Amino acid sequence: MDRKVQKVGIKPDYRKIYSDIIRLKHPEKGKYCEDILSKEHISDLDVIRLNDIIFSQQNKKSQISNQKHRAYNEQTILQMLNYQKKNNLNNSQLAVYFKLSRNTVAKWKNIYLKKNSQEE
Repeated sequence: MDRKVQKVGIKPDYRKIYSDIIRLKHPEKGKYCEDILSKEHISDLDVIRLNDIIFSQQNKKSQISNQKHRAYNEQTILQMLNYQKKNNLNNSQLAVYFKLSRNTVAKWKNIYLKKNSQEE
């Protein structure tokens, strides 16, 4: 069984990918994405926002299948947990907002919040 392993530190050029998608398939949505694409650094949360803006009209079935292939790094997870704290959301509300599982949110809180408290 061969497994493809992504090299650490190498990220796709999301600016180019989403610019091409907007230019070729969804030019009417370009004005909504300009502020995100003009940033110097596009974070993982920015990629999620771009994806939501561009592909918001997709049917439910394809959205669910696309959700299965998402991966988050530690920085993005911590941003999501900070968003939860800042907006006083419970795990269910955060899960709905970012289209995650409640169990995933609980697991992240166990892993990353314990990890941060141990470091202090």
